[in-house]
Amino acid sequence: MAGSHGIYLKSAAELAIMRKGGLMLEQVLQEVAAAAVEGTTTAELDRIAFSRIKAMKAKPAFKGLYGFPATLCTSFNEEVVHGIPGKRKLQVGDILSIDCGLIYNGFYADSAITVAVGEISAEARRLMDVTFESLWKGIHAAQPGGRVSDIGAAIEEHVRAAGFHPTDNYTGHGVGRQLHEEPKVFNSALPRGPRLVPGMTLAVEPMINIGTSAAVELSDGWTVVTKDRSLSAHFEHTIAITQTGVEVLTCSNPR
Repeated sequence: MAGSHGIYLKSAAELAIMRKGGLMLEQVLQEVAAAAVEGTTTAELDRIAFSRIKAMKAKPAFKGLYGFPATLCTSFNEEVVHGIPGKRKLQVGDILSIDCGLIYNGFYADSAITVAVGEISAEARRLMDVTFESLWKGIHAAQPGGRVSDIGAAIEEHVRAAGFHPTDNYTGHGVGRQLHEEPKVFNSALPRGPRLVPGMTLAVEPMINIGTSAAVELSDGWTVVTKDRSLSAHFEHTIAITQTGVEVLTCSNPR
């Protein structure tokens, strides 16, 4: 069903499909995270995700989309998003953002986690913790009758209080029949955005940096890094606005 601002509102039946796909994606990410240990390559993680999604009778959402070559986006340390899996091996002290999407019965699910490889610095751990907390602050701010910007305001307040910065120009988004639908979900208080109404489904995804908020794209045409090469972390869930609040579609045990 079409809403205002070009937003596609989902029916109860469509939300049921998205709920099932979201929990499938949660399982995929759990399996990939368990394999993200010292010595493993990101290409190996990508193969695990691809095989698991296919075994579930779903389709990888990212592979081939806009020409992207892989199932996962795997982003190391100063890489914010859109890192391409390859031969690089995980080393103790790395943090790795793992972003994955799948298509189930015509609907997309999108989620991301950041994992630590072995012992990491206290600074990196604090960044991961604050980014994860900010995701849930944003999710709980997504209430029917509010504004999309309520999500970003909650995220921004939490991360700036910790001395960290949301990445400029990279946002969450609507999600459903397409991976990227309206509206954009900024990780800041502005712009205000449309009203949150039941049937909206959104990907909330804080991408938070220790240093500058500025980011640049590398020559591969995909990988985005912090301009000052400071550490970045990324967490994401797909959510639905309901009559009474918010439901997290990609998490079986929400906070």
